[in-house]
Amino acid sequence: MATHSNIMFSVHRNDVVFVKPFKPTPSQVLSLSTIDNDPNLEIMCHTVFVYQANGYFDIKPKDPASIIQESLSKLLVYYYPLAGKMKREIDGRLRIACNADNDDSVPFLVAAADCKLSSLNHLDGIDVQAGKEFALDFAPESDDGYYHPLVMQVTKFVCGGFTVALSLSHSVCDGFGAAQFFQALTELASGKNEPSVKPVWERQLLLAKPIGEIPPSIVDKDLTAASPYLPTTDIVHDCFYVTEESLKTLKMNLIEESKDESVTSLEVLSAYIWRSRVRALKLNPDKNTMLGMAVGIRRTVKPLLPEGYYGNAFTSANTTMTGKDLDQGPLFKAVKRIKESKKLASENEYIWNLMSINEKLRELNTKFEAAAGSVMVITDWRRLGLLEDVDFGWKGSVNMVPLPWNMFGYVDLVLVLPPCKLDQSMKGGARVLVSLPRAAIAKFREEMDALKHGNKVTGD
Repeated sequence: MATHSNIMFSVHRNDVVFVKPFKPTPSQVLSLSTIDNDPNLEIMCHTVFVYQANGYFDIKPKDPASIIQESLSKLLVYYYPLAGKMKREIDGRLRIACNADNDDSVPFLVAAADCKLSSLNHLDGIDVQAGKEFALDFAPESDDGYYHPLVMQVTKFVCGGFTVALSLSHSVCDGFGAAQFFQALTELASGKNEPSVKPVWERQLLLAKPIGEIPPSIVDKDLTAASPYLPTTDIVHDCFYVTEESLKTLKMNLIEESKDESVTSLEVLSAYIWRSRVRALKLNPDKNTMLGMAVGIRRTVKPLLPEGYYGNAFTSANTTMTGKDLDQGPLFKAVKRIKESKKLASENEYIWNLMSINEKLRELNTKFEAAAGSVMVITDWRRLGLLEDVDFGWKGSVNMVPLPWNMFGYVDLVLVLPPCKLDQSMKGGARVLVSLPRAAIAKFREEMDALKHGNKVTGD
């Protein structure tokens, strides 16, 4: 039994089945790219997509779970690595064993909830613990270190609506790659014989040579600001709603102050969230805090990646400022720094240099570690097409809900999400998902409320 907004509900789960590729697939061991091998990406990303009833009055409505399961089997002929098993080997590299024992498959669960989607507000703002009812956290079947890179759950509701939970290893796909896979799944579900975009593996295209030496600043935790609230296991996940009007007001104020009309909504929102987080966490004013923004490289890296490449293809635009400069200085300075870092991150030399550093860190079995809370990583999911284009025959999904499963591992991550399509007041706006210590969440909410109410928030 679970609770959301004082609504009690339960989810009955069937036994897990294992969906195999519809046709025989190659037997091979696949290596991954330098970006894929980043230990910070070795997490399962759980995302729940929400679909309303299709409104058709068939005598016998179609079963979404059966349609999706059958389509998945056909799609795995093309995306067969996702049916393999993955492991980080003794050399520190990830590999996927495909069809090693002729038993490749994807764990697939069908469940039924005893409530309507509307009673749960179509999962908008749902508590993470309650949201876990709709996604499958599949433990490895043995202790040999291998695990499934893809797991799925379909949950049907009494109203005829359903949810699809895609649990996918970030080491195998970035957001763009996940969207490509999910879109292909809907194409086969709608009757097409093959996906319109054929998947391309070719991870060797983003394999860098290790750099000679790691710059001291990469591994020196003493240079970065710390929070008195961290480390802690008392982490709160919360979703904040930023309207289109609030975004426009913030952007126009910053354009007026900076005299730069080229700033984007993401740049100004990122700067504002960064400052709000510094204030909420009470980071050391005289030490550094860093913003890392995920920047896609599919159109900038040389040589260009082929269409259909679904591995991780992004770099990080890194911006560093002291806590004092962020807290007390004008916000447009942070926006300017972010814009400059994005421009740098689009340069081919920067991309390959950062990959070489990551390859050296892997070689040394060292992870980039900063003081707890000093780094904020922000990624924008609004233009991945995950709400508009993913249609199993019930029209596009009306909501998308990421579930931060690994509680502490998400403290540094901020997700900018499209709003629920059923909330017209949020059209053109954004949802901001954060994970913060409970002691810091009230101050962060105060900062976000100031933005929502149109207060003067750009100056010092």
